[in-house]
Amino acid sequence: MLEQVHEHITNELQQGARTDTVFVLTAIVFNLIVLGINSAVAAAAANPYRDQTSVAGDLVLGILVLLLIVVNAIAIAGLLTGRETRNRLLQGLLAMYRDNGVAQYYDVTLLTNYNRRYLLFTGVILCLALTAIVVPVIVRTL
Repeated sequence: MLEQVHEHITNELQQGARTDTVFVLTAIVFNLIVLGINSAVAAAAANPYRDQTSVAGDLVLGILVLLLIVVNAIAIAGLLTGRETRNRLLQGLLAMYRDNGVAQYYDVTLLTNYNRRYLLFTGVILCLALTAIVVPVIVRTL
């Protein structure tokens, strides 16, 4: 039975890692796409030689910035949930290892490293989101 519990926990950890990867990659790709679209829209809206008003471009910018904020908030919430789940599963594994006298083979500092990694992923997502907002605003206003 102990072997099945161990297998179940490790499977959950693997599934969590895949889910975290999806959140991170989705946020990064989405941020880069929105950066490109918003920069192009901002450049077109800022063109003084256009006959049309820039209201449509500004609306598109605003909607995409709002969507960008929502998608990034979801991705970060997913990462925070993944971090909490990973911590709980690893605490369970450590308890199992202690109970069976093999805890010395698992370095507890890995928990800190995992948490730091989640912090770095969140930082990358936030930096890209901020860039995808600030760059088009600069293009639009200058």
